[in-house]
Amino acid sequence: MLRIPRLLCLCLCWPALLFAQKKNEAWKLPLSRAVSPIKIDGIIDEEAWRYAAVAKDFRMVLPMDTSAAKLRTDVRMVYDQQRLYILVENYTDGSKPYMVESLRRDFSFLKNDNFILFMDPFDDQTNGFAFGANAAGAQWDGLMYDGGKVDLSWDNKWVSAVKNYPDKWVFEAAIPFKTIRYKKGVTQWGINFSRNDLKTTEKSAWAPVPRQFPTASLAYTGTLQWDTTPPPAGPNISIIPYLLGGVSKDYAAHGNTTWRRDAGLDAKIGITSSLNLDLTVNPDFSQVDVDKQVTNLDRFELFFPERRQFFLENGDQFSNFGYSTLRPFFSRRIGLGVPIQFGARLSGKLNKDWRLGLMNMQTAAKDELLLPAQNYTVAALQRRMFTRSNLGFLFINKESLNYTPPQETGKPVYSQYNRNFGLEYNLASSNNFWTGKALVLKSYSPDRSGSDWATAANLQYTSKVWNIGWQHEYVGHNYNAEVGYVPRRGYIKVAPTATRLFFPVSGPVLSHGPQVTSTWFMDEQFHRTDNETMLNYGLVFRQRNTLNVWTSNTYIKLLQAFDPTNTGKDSLAVNTTHSWNTVGADYVSQPQQLFTYAFSARYGGYYAGGRRLMLNTELGYRFQPYVSIAMSANYNDIRLGAPWGYNSFWLVGPRLDVTMTNTLFFTGFMQYNEQMKNINLNARLQWRYRPASDLFIVYTDNYLPEPFYVKNRALVLKLVYWFNL
Repeated sequence: MLRIPRLLCLCLCWPALLFAQKKNEAWKLPLSRAVSPIKIDGIIDEEAWRYAAVAKDFRMVLPMDTSAAKLRTDVRMVYDQQRLYILVENYTDGSKPYMVESLRRDFSFLKNDNFILFMDPFDDQTNGFAFGANAAGAQWDGLMYDGGKVDLSWDNKWVSAVKNYPDKWVFEAAIPFKTIRYKKGVTQWGINFSRNDLKTTEKSAWAPVPRQFPTASLAYTGTLQWDTTPPPAGPNISIIPYLLGGVSKDYAAHGNTTWRRDAGLDAKIGITSSLNLDLTVNPDFSQVDVDKQVTNLDRFELFFPERRQFFLENGDQFSNFGYSTLRPFFSRRIGLGVPIQFGARLSGKLNKDWRLGLMNMQTAAKDELLLPAQNYTVAALQRRMFTRSNLGFLFINKESLNYTPPQETGKPVYSQYNRNFGLEYNLASSNNFWTGKALVLKSYSPDRSGSDWATAANLQYTSKVWNIGWQHEYVGHNYNAEVGYVPRRGYIKVAPTATRLFFPVSGPVLSHGPQVTSTWFMDEQFHRTDNETMLNYGLVFRQRNTLNVWTSNTYIKLLQAFDPTNTGKDSLAVNTTHSWNTVGADYVSQPQQLFTYAFSARYGGYYAGGRRLMLNTELGYRFQPYVSIAMSANYNDIRLGAPWGYNSFWLVGPRLDVTMTNTLFFTGFMQYNEQMKNINLNARLQWRYRPASDLFIVYTDNYLPEPFYVKNRALVLKLVYWFNL
């Protein structure tokens, strides 16, 4: 087992680094009770706003963080017994219209004129909530975790309005106390406000944030100072039933038309003001976006992100344990292709220092696969350490119920159980310059023992001009995470990286500089199996367009037979070695233009002395704020010797988004994947007829390109309603 680097151990113990005072202690916004009723309409005519304190004098974050913001932004907040209110005046230069993508909820922050509120009710600089809107009125909300990341899958009940004037746009919102979680009696909440304006390319914040960090960074919040203790949220119980009807047919299997009638229920119960119980019975996720396909030329399993809301809400304690390719828990292992019968999750804060997450899910048996009913239990406990660091524990248990492995050969065999224990320390200094992680994992399976450990650590330093990092991992060949994402086992990985930025005083380039990364894989005897070293030079322009040019050297020793085209042709032999050089470039256009585009290309060697050319482009045009058209295209040209020869793969994906209002959305897209020989069509209409209540109509087709005929087809109608008790 590898040991944590000495440098990381020293950093974990730096008292001065970890106990430093909150950075923006001087930024305080007094909060008082509203003296009059407030109507959410974007019109400033209520007496309550005349007496509210004003947060103003925003500081610029981008392009540079050394001056006051050029655009004026004034923020007022008040409250009553049920809601927290916010009013924002976003002044503009008046010379150009606002810039937005669409009226769709949870828009891209950097591609819209917008205002966002970041709120830390526990003032722990780690977890919180985010609310905001773009200049056309599309809402943006999410759960905050890891001190500055936002999970936009969180969706709850609150109301807002945006109104445009010649010299400003006004955002007004009411957030029910039942929507958020907070500790009773805490009168100081962390808070910050962020403004993005594409016309001037200015991003600003009320409490100043260094430009190398997102304005969501909770290490740099100011303070919302209540005039008394916040009102209790009161009973907080929500019942969310759904009704579903659908029809489908599998033409490829010559199947009959199948009709579907279904119903299910979700419930949210506030155990305390900061601890929530989520229940689900017969959940359905048919309205979730399908995965974005990719051309697969990798030797290992690809990662596709979780999109089902039940698993994403407040799930960072489970899903963020570990690293991107070393995750002991990956919720997509639960219920894909197998019906979920019921589930429960208890999550939230016990107090300022302790977080708890408990989840239990039950899936049904599937006879045609001889798959038994399975139960999944996940428990996470997190303890705050020092100012912003924490120590976390994770336990995962997957159990096959009433299952005896079959004696006949050729039938699938499933494990009777798989368990994982994990311990993880997350480092975050008070100023966010130093971040890191150290973890250890242990698995238990009936047929595996010895070398069933995994351990990893990383440390990263981020300043305005330097970004220096180190990461290493060890995964034993018997480490088994059946409910996780661990695409390879039996390896040691070392990955240092360094970036240096330069900032010209004037000219079109805002910053530029080199980056060096090197990733080494070794077997458990420290023999090299993989290595990729890359030199990149990046440029960020003042108009926010970016350009990167790079070159890399790759070495691979195959530990398993591998088809370099992933098309089922012959495979390269085990223990053969391959090396090549590659050059590439990536360009992303200015986000403030109606027509946007991105382009990337790479050319160089490939396995067995072959050559590979890859071209990728993404084009977009918006008729703001109602219509957005996008086209993505990926082309791979691979030239190898016999038996593979010449191979080319197209992956094309046009997409249409129509947002008729901020409650009525249509999305239609196609994906043509030449490698998989599939054409996928998907169309979805969503009507949010009440806050957090939706009607979905989803249509899906899959075709075989040559000869062209339909493989399967489905139509689903789903109605969801949110009751507050």
